[in-house]
Amino acid sequence: MTTETKETGVACGAPAVLVVQHEEDAGPGLVGEHLAGTGLRLDVIRAWEGEALPESLGGHAGLIVLGGSVNCEDDESAPWLPGVRTLVREAVAGEVPLLGICLGGQIVAHALGGSVARRFQGPEVGAVPLRRLPAAEGDPVLGGVPDGAPAAQWHWDEVDRLPAGAVPLLSGDDCPYQAFRVGSVGWALQFHPEAGGETVASWAVGDAEHLRAAGVDRETAVGSVREAEPELRAVWGAVSEAWGSVVRAHAGASRGV
Repeated sequence: MTTETKETGVACGAPAVLVVQHEEDAGPGLVGEHLAGTGLRLDVIRAWEGEALPESLGGHAGLIVLGGSVNCEDDESAPWLPGVRTLVREAVAGEVPLLGICLGGQIVAHALGGSVARRFQGPEVGAVPLRRLPAAEGDPVLGGVPDGAPAAQWHWDEVDRLPAGAVPLLSGDDCPYQAFRVGSVGWALQFHPEAGGETVASWAVGDAEHLRAAGVDRETAVGSVREAEPELRAVWGAVSEAWGSVVRAHAGASRGV
């Protein structure tokens, strides 16, 4: 699902968030719904269709980098990635609220000096419980996530080294860096807060051969997300709105409100 200004009826003067979308079936989804519902405008760039990224974040109060199947270093397959890395660095340096989701989180890590590797144990898919780390306490975006909260996972790569100064916030039994903070208002997530059962089911169809090769039962993975969906919506909807509050505060400060 792609959420845009013309679809939400959000006023043109509302604070705008730049959203980089890498694939047709990996839009802002549930995160976009919550952000639009709180009065933010989403400017979605369909990068895979050739839509150009802006040269800077001027005019935007936040940046979201979504997920996708491309490797975060594969500039040949996704020639827009260098521009995304530039925007990520600008957001962190300029204290513009940033949210990286799955591939987007990996791009954040890579752009800031961390590294990403293929998971030797195979893909992490389905609904997976997360663990709070001590630094999550008091975090303005992830501070309210309960220990053991489920998250929708769908990734073959993962961050294996955090950038210097990054603060890990959430972990998991099979993936150590599920969420981390960079700078003052930047967050990177390995999981998919935007995805529900229908979205994951579509990914499972597209990745059927890869899942079979990895020995993963796609029906089990999809079923776990469907079963957890009420909690997924509640937990990550609240997180989306918390990030939106950071964006609105940034926009107000920029206007001197």
